[in-house]
Amino acid sequence: GGAGVGKTVLIQELINNVAKAHGGYSVFTGVGERTREGNDLYHEMIETGVINLEGESKVALVFGQMNEPPGARARVALTGLTIAEYFRDEEGQDVLLFIDNIFRFTQAGSETSALLGRIPSAVGYQPTLATDMGVMQERITTTKKGSITSVQAVYVPADDLTDPAPATTFAHLDATTVLSRGIAELGIYPAVDPLDSK
Repeated sequence: GGAGVGKTVLIQELINNVAKAHGGYSVFTGVGERTREGNDLYHEMIETGVINLEGESKVALVFGQMNEPPGARARVALTGLTIAEYFRDEEGQDVLLFIDNIFRFTQAGSETSALLGRIPSAVGYQPTLATDMGVMQERITTTKKGSITSVQAVYVPADDLTDPAPATTFAHLDATTVLSRGIAELGIYPAVDPLDSK
């Protein structure tokens, strides 16, 4: 969904409910988000028992803040995925990977591409958009040792679901839950649009 429709809140609720019930390893990757959101999430996870400061926790948090260089923001999604792969392949675990916000991964790639002097493609995105997204998304898979299941928040610029960045992301997802600004304006939360969701 677009800005302010409740993507991060929904992800936090999923973390609190699914990660606790799951009992396995969980990785939260904050890509280009605000420092305050990461701090709030950390403290909320402690309060709800997802993170156990006294014992062994099964949660990894990885952040690349919005004020950091595009290279750092582009790599943080891959870093979180690498940690999830370690838990899957070396620990033999089924891992939950939460990414908030995958659009910022694309945005950072676009900024990096511009710094490298590449000519942009549609709507100013990097010419390697589909490849960059595919390389990351195809690593989220099941092996004989374990699995990675991912829940990703996707910012949709100008609420345009056909924008190349979210459209490229959607092509790799098994299901999408679209949050609607119109429904949010009615005060209905979560602002799920059942007609656009798949």
